[in-house]
Amino acid sequence: MIHHVVHVTEYLYSERVSTSHHALHLLPRATPAQACLREELEITPPPAVRRDRVDDFGNRWSYVEIHEPHNNLRVTSRADVEVAPAPPLPATSAPWEAVRDAVRAGADAEARAARAYAFASPHVPTSSAAAREYALTSFTAGRGIVEAARELTTRIYKDFVYDSRATTIATPVDEVLKLRRGVCQDFAHVQLACLRALGLPARYVSGYLVTRPPPGKPRLVGADASHAWLAVWVPASGWLPLDPTNDLVPGEQHITVAWGRDFSDVTPVRGVIMGGGRHDLWVSVDVSPGEPKSAA
Repeated sequence: MIHHVVHVTEYLYSERVSTSHHALHLLPRATPAQACLREELEITPPPAVRRDRVDDFGNRWSYVEIHEPHNNLRVTSRADVEVAPAPPLPATSAPWEAVRDAVRAGADAEARAARAYAFASPHVPTSSAAAREYALTSFTAGRGIVEAARELTTRIYKDFVYDSRATTIATPVDEVLKLRRGVCQDFAHVQLACLRALGLPARYVSGYLVTRPPPGKPRLVGADASHAWLAVWVPASGWLPLDPTNDLVPGEQHITVAWGRDFSDVTPVRGVIMGGGRHDLWVSVDVSPGEPKSAA
């Protein structure tokens, strides 16, 4: 499936900004299941400096400097992305305790690489007793890691309510666990905290989700939003993506932009400005589904 993505971020400042510096995670990355066919990054005012590179997690990262005084900043990312369907889940998988022990021991190169995602990060603790207790209901002794992780995804979906007013990005995981409310970022952070509390490597994934209107209703342009999910490491299978907000295994309806330890590693737009006063933020995301790629 080919998807067309338009992501617009605009800051409106009450006072003039003399200069600004920004880091952007907006260009979709290439993965075994995804290819970016076309891309464009439009910035107004035009930056005096732009540098594109790959960050420590393999994500595409852009750094820009704007030296022209301005009262608003508009960043538009456009991309055509081809995404493959999700492969079937493995019929069996290693017991989760064996995965934990292999990671701790650095059993092989893949286990050592995955271990980077088993530690605490700014938004995801590894010491949450509440997260560990919640996880252990699914991670019983000797249970396969895929079966356990998939059940944990379903439980978060059923136990938590999507509520955009309940939390902010600064709300701690333990508070989200207590409230049982939040948004996709919160649910991803909660599941990450549960997995890492058991010593299992798991990473945060940012991107987009193709949404479809109710039957008989038109698709509203710009009504979509950025999305977040996670992936847990499974030996011999690689990284298994899981979406606790929707209780599914991400496939061709999920478009990956970046991944890291948590949201702080993959923030779409962040920066430092000189001046500006009060600012308002406006974000619009439009993901329009294209036609499946025809066989050659």
